[in-house]
Amino acid sequence: MTPHDPIRAAADRLRTAQDDLVPCPPVRDLLGVDDIDSAYAVQDLFAERRIAAGARLAGRKIGLTSPAVQRQLGVDQPDFGVLFDDMDVSAAAEIPVAGLLQPKIEAEIAFVLGTDLDREIAGPDDVRDAVVHAVAALEIVDSRIAGWDIKITDTVADNGSSGLFVLGDRPLTLAEFTPADVVMELRADGVPVSKGDGAACLGDPLNALAWLAAGARRYGRPLRAGEVVLSGALGPMVPVTPGTRYEAEITGLGVVTASFTKEAR
Repeated sequence: MTPHDPIRAAADRLRTAQDDLVPCPPVRDLLGVDDIDSAYAVQDLFAERRIAAGARLAGRKIGLTSPAVQRQLGVDQPDFGVLFDDMDVSAAAEIPVAGLLQPKIEAEIAFVLGTDLDREIAGPDDVRDAVVHAVAALEIVDSRIAGWDIKITDTVADNGSSGLFVLGDRPLTLAEFTPADVVMELRADGVPVSKGDGAACLGDPLNALAWLAAGARRYGRPLRAGEVVLSGALGPMVPVTPGTRYEAEITGLGVVTASFTKEAR
């Protein structure tokens, strides 16, 4: 690495934070606050390293789609990241908190794609036919950046502040429900902690999917058949408390749950 290689320096800083489970300073000192192309280059390097280590691409995630979450984190535009197979903890009876740094949880709609989206995308009508079905989902977001002190380049470089995800088991086609019309409630041990709706996700989760499809294609990483897309939060995210069971109910899509172990790092 040379002193003039900010992409690799940022990727190395974030990797060390994850490996050591010690959050690091923001990477915007290396990338600037608005060089989003460089931030996605860091994300690409992260993905290349994960794939080289044996991880398999499972899909993508869209972040910062909800105005409430944008306000929470002090950013003003969406971003996206990469999902890998080992991030899917849907089958876990309990999710270990020991491998997470500063996790938060949010509820959203996940779309499963049946065809590639490698063509020009103008809006939601261009992506509807690619969706095989949707399920309720929980995303456990996590930041390698200390104190969640992030700007847009920090979170993009940090793979969209990704962590883990849980998929529900009640798939519906788009003929069976309207994503923009859903209502969501997230509960922690039965107590409501977050509420929202489909309109909170860029006006319609299908708008978010179209935004992602266009952006992924622009960066040379088009969406492919079989991928899972986490379309973005339907309401405010909340910090994960060890030993807690979270349950999100989304209209039509039913309930999705995630339970966390009691131990803290």
